[in-house]
Amino acid sequence: MQYRSDREGKQLSVLGFGCMRFTRKGGSIDLEKAEQEILSAFHAGVNYYDTAYIYPGSEALIGEIFARNHIRDKVNIATKLPQYLIGSRAALDKYFDEELTRLKTTYVDYYLMHHLTDVAMWEKLKDVGILDWIRGKKETGAIRNIGFSYHGNTENFLKILDDYDWDFCQIQYNYLDDVSQAGEAGLKAAAAKGIPVVIMEPLRGGKLVNMLPEKAKAAMRESGRSWSPAEWGLRWLYDQPEVTVVLSGMNSIEMVEENCRIADQALPGHFTDADRAVLEDVKKAIRANEKVSCTGCRYCMPCPKGVDIPGIFRCYNEMFIESKREGRFHFAQTVGMTKEPAFATQCVQCGLCEKHCPQDIPIREKLKEADRALRPLPYRIGIELARKIMFRERKA
Repeated sequence: MQYRSDREGKQLSVLGFGCMRFTRKGGSIDLEKAEQEILSAFHAGVNYYDTAYIYPGSEALIGEIFARNHIRDKVNIATKLPQYLIGSRAALDKYFDEELTRLKTTYVDYYLMHHLTDVAMWEKLKDVGILDWIRGKKETGAIRNIGFSYHGNTENFLKILDDYDWDFCQIQYNYLDDVSQAGEAGLKAAAAKGIPVVIMEPLRGGKLVNMLPEKAKAAMRESGRSWSPAEWGLRWLYDQPEVTVVLSGMNSIEMVEENCRIADQALPGHFTDADRAVLEDVKKAIRANEKVSCTGCRYCMPCPKGVDIPGIFRCYNEMFIESKREGRFHFAQTVGMTKEPAFATQCVQCGLCEKHCPQDIPIREKLKEADRALRPLPYRIGIELARKIMFRERKA
């Protein structure tokens, strides 16, 4: 197992165990099976385990497994504050104390503000006293490292990154999401500050394994490499020294063993130009069904009216690369949940974006088309309700 350092020099396994996708039996997590998988990973050198308050049964499960196998002090637990449920200073302690109880521990190694999509969400937490609260928890040792997990655009990621002296951060990043969400720009900005970066969705929840088109699979087969689609995705990440930990939601012993083998072998710099060319062919095959030929270069930005042009096009394309549901979900998550609206309906047809687009995309026309597809009436209603909840005024 390879290890990479956090800010204090602590060694973290490059493979982290994502504790959200355990096998369920009768509606509950299969404890015996999950324990076998966790212990298999532990004995192979995995020392980073990621969970969250809202993962059903996950915190209590890993708390039980670590306690009864007497390995709590040999692992790092990462869990998350459900910031979207926080309305007061008292709520901070309420949820944190509940998490400690579930985890059967007195401290959390890596604690995250869960699912930030906009700097405004971080500002709301500051309004209820999060900075003093964090300071107190770190002074007592109840929290060892503080960070945030992120789903939003690059600009908001950079604002949050610069606003506080974070110990680490967590982003969605893979070879298909290299210019979306925090993206490569966010990864490198965090690394430049010396902030460890934990990667979630390295294989897009398995979609870069199970939903690859035949042309993409053929490009991998014909490469001369014996790597599986999962190995291609993980090796692409491990090749980048800015990546600290890659989370995998492992739910079989075979998956644990394969991922541990890859994490042991895939050193930074091992990926060749030929390997990168293969993944470019894979991406072209995946994107063959795209509706807009947007590369995410962002020459069209900033829009004077705040429209997130590349974000909208990425989600629109995702409807046809993956599914309508996935595209609409990610639109609601990354475009719909910014405090300052970024919808296509804000476009005033000025045309500035089209003057700068190197792909000569008829942006104004395509924005209307994308908005109709991404925001049918039920989704418009749902997004507006979610926005009212997420950005409601909170008590001091």
